[in-house]
Amino acid sequence: MIGFWKRRRGAIAAGLAALLFVALFATLGERWARTQAIAAADVTAARAARSHAGLLASELQKFRLLPVVLAEYPDVAAALATHAPAPIARLDRTLELLAQRTDSAAIYLIDRDGLTIAASNWRLPTSFVGSNYGFRPYFRDAMANGQSELFALGTVSGRPGLYLARRLDLDGRPAGTIVVKVEFDRVEAIWARASGPSFVTDAQGVILITAVPDWRFRATRPLDAATLARVRQTLQFGGAAPKPAAVDLAGPLARVGRGEAATLYRAATEPVPLADGRLVHLEPIAAPLAAANGNVRLWGLGILVVVIAVGALVLRDREKRQLALDAQRTLEAEVVRRTAQLQAANQALQVESRERADADRRYRAAREELAQANRLGSLGQITAGVAHEINQPVAAIRTFAENAGQLLDRAQLQPVRDNLGRIIDLTSRIGSITAELRNFARRKTPAIDAVPIGSVIDGSLMILGERARQITAIDLPKTLANTLVIGDRVRLEQVLINLLQNALDAMTGRAIPAISLVVAATDDQAMTVTIADNGPGVDPAIADALFTPFVTAKPAGIGLGLAIARDIAREFGGELTLVPSPLGGAAFMLLLKRR
Repeated sequence: MIGFWKRRRGAIAAGLAALLFVALFATLGERWARTQAIAAADVTAARAARSHAGLLASELQKFRLLPVVLAEYPDVAAALATHAPAPIARLDRTLELLAQRTDSAAIYLIDRDGLTIAASNWRLPTSFVGSNYGFRPYFRDAMANGQSELFALGTVSGRPGLYLARRLDLDGRPAGTIVVKVEFDRVEAIWARASGPSFVTDAQGVILITAVPDWRFRATRPLDAATLARVRQTLQFGGAAPKPAAVDLAGPLARVGRGEAATLYRAATEPVPLADGRLVHLEPIAAPLAAANGNVRLWGLGILVVVIAVGALVLRDREKRQLALDAQRTLEAEVVRRTAQLQAANQALQVESRERADADRRYRAAREELAQANRLGSLGQITAGVAHEINQPVAAIRTFAENAGQLLDRAQLQPVRDNLGRIIDLTSRIGSITAELRNFARRKTPAIDAVPIGSVIDGSLMILGERARQITAIDLPKTLANTLVIGDRVRLEQVLINLLQNALDAMTGRAIPAISLVVAATDDQAMTVTIADNGPGVDPAIADALFTPFVTAKPAGIGLGLAIARDIAREFGGELTLVPSPLGGAAFMLLLKRR
């Protein structure tokens, strides 16, 4: 034992040293990885910010020329001077065509009183014509200073955009303004393709243009009372004041979200030509950090593998002979042990095989016992109806026999023969009923054969007797009555009787009971028998376990009928399922294979 620990002491010391080295490497590597990830994210963020700012500046430069060009249109001056219909109509069409060609959201002309007299959307229900925008800051500032710009929410369209307004003078006096509304859907769509979100804020830190719609008109920093009052009065951002954005800008590090769920980004800003605005691009650091950490892990794993390999070679050279001897001894012991295990396992498999065969026989016998008990239980429930079915022909037989005696006394032989013929027919009817009951109750080995579906249904209805008259609709097409289905007649009758009795029991207390039995062909290989009622239906609490043994909604039921019925259907290659009832209660569909 002492020698063993002496041999292992050097290996343990070398292993501890290797672990300390790997831990130190992991700590330094994690710091290096974070530094590399931040540097990579900063470069990507700055590049994306410059690209997005250039795209926005190009878009703004294109639209800022429109008010200058439009001020020279003759119809603009004529419309402001006279408000005549002819120049206004021509100007409406001109503005409409110009808006389509420049992708402007709207172009409209406002007179000195703030009333819109011409607009590119003059044909639309949301036309600006007739609307007074004298309260809008872009109108007031343009009338006072010559031109103005304002990013705001449209009071009519409800869409955000930048309003470019330029004052128009007639005879040296302000006569109105020409306004171009610009929307940035195309710019925002291009920004959305970047790896991180981008947005533009105004001088107060309110987000105006963004690739994240939920951030629009959110404030990146608290607003003072004067600013809040001004935006409410001018409806710049709608009726509500800007809410705080879920973006925390703390220098180059930004957080999106709150608490532990926040996502870290590196932020890069660029000035944009939009009322002291600035563009902010957020670049996620998760991906570059993961890549850098992956490289560190690979290096660490490589070093660890090298250390382990060297240590393993040393240990292997030192203990090679001992390991070979131990391996030989272990192999011999393992062979003996495995041989004994295999012998025991073989014996256990033989015993288990016999037990499984016995269990299968017991299961089949028990299942047949349950099916027989279910049939006998069904017979007990329909005894009263069968008695009624037999009592009627018996009473008729007695009447015909008494009449025959009187007719014999009168020597009227032909009526006697007629009565005897009726008596023969009635006894045949009684025989059919009793034979059907005897076959249904008889225990026999189930046989998979082919039987006409019509005879199965007729037998089931005959056994139900008087109760079968409560079935309000039976749809059995003549073309399907003689169709052969795979199964044993008695066991198929047991399934139908169980389903029909459940439907009849569900009719208790119904003012207008309704039960239907419908036979339909699904294709050349199968057909269905659907039994539906307008009872209370199946309780949703037990619907999923309805075919499980001992699950039932009946107070006096034991929950075996449907389980046995499904087993019988599956034994013949079919299926029994609960389906929506066309009558509003419950419905069961029996699927049978055709011969």
